[in-house]
Amino acid sequence: MPPRERSPKAPRSPILDLRGASRLVIEATNRIADVVEAMHHGIGAGPAVLGRPLERPVQLLTRPVYGSVRGVTRLVGDGIDAALARLEPLAAPLLGERPPGLGREAVVAALNGVLGDYLAASGNPLAIEMRLRSDGRPLELHPDALRLAFPRATGKLLVLVHGSCVNDRQWTRRGHDHGAALARDLGFTPIYLHYNSGLHVSVNGRAFAGLLEQLVAAWPTPVDDLVLLAHSMGGLVARSACHFGEAEGHAWRRKLRALVCLGTPHHGAPLERGGHWIDLLLGVSRYSAPLARLGKLRSAGVTDMRHGNVLDAHWEGRDRFAHGRDDRVPLPLPQGARCYAIAGSAAVQGAARKRPTDGLVPVDSALGVHERPELTLGFPEAHRWIAHGTKHLDLLSRPEVYAKLRSWLSS
Repeated sequence: MPPRERSPKAPRSPILDLRGASRLVIEATNRIADVVEAMHHGIGAGPAVLGRPLERPVQLLTRPVYGSVRGVTRLVGDGIDAALARLEPLAAPLLGERPPGLGREAVVAALNGVLGDYLAASGNPLAIEMRLRSDGRPLELHPDALRLAFPRATGKLLVLVHGSCVNDRQWTRRGHDHGAALARDLGFTPIYLHYNSGLHVSVNGRAFAGLLEQLVAAWPTPVDDLVLLAHSMGGLVARSACHFGEAEGHAWRRKLRALVCLGTPHHGAPLERGGHWIDLLLGVSRYSAPLARLGKLRSAGVTDMRHGNVLDAHWEGRDRFAHGRDDRVPLPLPQGARCYAIAGSAAVQGAARKRPTDGLVPVDSALGVHERPELTLGFPEAHRWIAHGTKHLDLLSRPEVYAKLRSWLSS
């Protein structure tokens, strides 16, 4: 049963969270049963050199057992979900509906980053729906609603795009928020994108482009400057949105003055490549091959970061878990906007590091540099900067990073 519709401003019922969590537990139990059954078959069938003489008998003996486990699990899961669905309208007056807390939003964002495509496809209530937000509250993209939400709206719009497995409220780190600081110092009005980072980057990019078109059209004062500030995967989503906005002839593209990427894996991140190689190694042996299924639960958003996919053409018609070289169609930086890139490096300035990284994203990837010239992004030298002694999340809070942002965006 799908979750009931809520208005953009309606708080969330805790029963919806229980329904989403129960569905995940049931699905996890069934997936683990599949893995255990496959390993049981592989081990019980005997060595391959003997022709696996016991394979068929083992399957005949174990299939009813594992089938019963899955059947009982589904039955229990359906019963829990139906009971919670009936309980929701009765419990709402007692439990109340409350805005989600920071802890709950952080957990849900992490789940969406890892399993977001599955959550969306299965209609799980924990799947994040893309929204533009302010102070964690969804915005209604209508002139009257925006005028009420922003009585001092300026014509300088700053839209901040978070990275994988996090949410828009996590732009605040160690008491600092680049958006709030730029509003104070340069007169921007900050708006924050909240999205399911487990979906394909291009799927999010297309949806983001549509939201920006609605936002600019409904903004209560004429938009003079639109700036996109993106962290990590958010930079890929922003570049993808620029592509779709250009292709669709959106009005916001003509308002875009600057795109700033912080620690964006324009050409991929080693962590996803490492996970890909683990899948391949586990698949070498029939005894360990079932374990590779668990690694392949990771989302489309995660696998897009192997090479930095931003277009539908980068993944459509392909097995995203298959081994292959980086053969992306190049996507240049958006024309007509100043484009900037900041890379973090955990090493202090002057330290000898063969391949410097911020702990997650290599410096070359963050600066758009690629060994194949056609894939290298054209960030001007004056628009690239390395924050030495800075890890990936520290790009959100380091004073020197903000100083560079302020310097670039005040020009």
